[in-house]
Amino acid sequence: MTQHTSRTTNVRAWLGLLVVLGPVLLVSMDGSILFLAMPRVSQALNPSADQALWILDVYGFAVGSLLIAFGNIGDRYGRLKLLMLGAFFFGIGSAAAAFAPTPALLIAARAVMGIAGATLLPSALAVLSELFTDPKRRAQAIGIFAAAFAAGFAIGPVIGGVLLERFWWGSVFLINLPLIALFLCFAPMLLSEVQTTRPGRVDPTSVVTSAIGLLLAIYGLKHAAAEGLSVSAALAGLMGVAVLAWFGVRQRHLDHPLIDFSLFRDRVFTIAVITGLLPLAAWSAAAYLAGIYLQSVLDIPVLQAALLALPGAVVLITTCIVTPVVVDRVGKRSALLVCHFSIATGLLLLLPTTITGGTGWYVASTAIAGIGYGISFAVVADTAVGAVPSERAGSAGAIAETSNEIGNALGIALLGSLAALLFRLQGPDLAPTLDETLQLTNLTDTLITDAKSSFLTGMHVAAATASLLHLVLGLIALRWLPRPVRTDIPADGEHGEAVEAR
Repeated sequence: MTQHTSRTTNVRAWLGLLVVLGPVLLVSMDGSILFLAMPRVSQALNPSADQALWILDVYGFAVGSLLIAFGNIGDRYGRLKLLMLGAFFFGIGSAAAAFAPTPALLIAARAVMGIAGATLLPSALAVLSELFTDPKRRAQAIGIFAAAFAAGFAIGPVIGGVLLERFWWGSVFLINLPLIALFLCFAPMLLSEVQTTRPGRVDPTSVVTSAIGLLLAIYGLKHAAAEGLSVSAALAGLMGVAVLAWFGVRQRHLDHPLIDFSLFRDRVFTIAVITGLLPLAAWSAAAYLAGIYLQSVLDIPVLQAALLALPGAVVLITTCIVTPVVVDRVGKRSALLVCHFSIATGLLLLLPTTITGGTGWYVASTAIAGIGYGISFAVVADTAVGAVPSERAGSAGAIAETSNEIGNALGIALLGSLAALLFRLQGPDLAPTLDETLQLTNLTDTLITDAKSSFLTGMHVAAATASLLHLVLGLIALRWLPRPVRTDIPADGEHGEAVEAR
């Protein structure tokens, strides 16, 4: 009887994992699914340059800025309740985005999706910890969770391209609804409520100031890149920086801060968090710009562009799955070094692309960089948590998870804005973006070539900048991260095996 009960519990746990993976996949996939869809969105809604960037990354900013806050709220009021509520509003936001008639309404719908998505990730992870009480099974489940999260980012552009081959641009959002419906039906039957008592309370001021400061700072940057520096853009940027600075000071004086900045005193933790942020920034910017390059510069159909992204997605997912096994042999230090140097090398392979060809370079770039992206997904959270005392592991894990989401949004905001600025400065000055320029009538071949060349220059500079940042971070990691220590353990006068402490 006991054995039967144990088997039933085990089956229920794995079915619960399967149900949880649905929203996890959707949250990560919706961070990248628009990369190939943006040319279609631009044709249908005609957004301005800064609106196009907001459509892409308001989702990531909403998720990243609220992830830690919703994690704390779920601890106090119930993870499953928050998970169900978040899934419901994620579906509502997806439906609204699919049928949005204007850029402003699409941005608002994406913001709703991002806020809902911020409730899903920490709640899903906590529910999994309750489902799998055995440490070994729990580690396997969390590994599958991480692989699904990475897979969502990787396959988002591919799925978007396949859908756009047959349907209108809104289909990339409607695909969310069947999975959300299945989750809402089966989650109450397979998942249990998780609620713990934690000291203190969520500080509303910290939540609001972190989100407002981040959005104001990025708005100022985007507006300056897309339309030139203005008084309003400068004021917004400065206000954003000031609010974020005040947020940081406030955290130091709270008994239960939203972000525990003292964790960053540990060098290993700091490098791990930056490794969570920078690769996602590089990946999102490169995927977004390359999507425009393939479709608008090389005139490649969207389905073919999606297929060209497939090798890099396969490499990323495979690397994410095998990395834990490899890390057991080579250590986290070596894995993080390979992460940064492979991304730097992969991004540099975008530089030989031209306005007449470069698909081979693009595929090679995504495949080589995909190794680094996969390593980043697989080791960042574990490295960050392992670098701090056990009683602070929750805060460390939340910060590491948040760095992924913020990195995804910052890549488009910063590197995308850099590319937009260069296009505005060097292009034919007929419209702020390449897609808007190519939609104009009576364009000469010279103007078209000039516009495509200017966009390509912006993409090259953005890729080179991201590559340089990864090279620098790799060198810092080489200097800061402790080398593995080998210890000889003698046994009865004989030489024992050399053990490497990682």
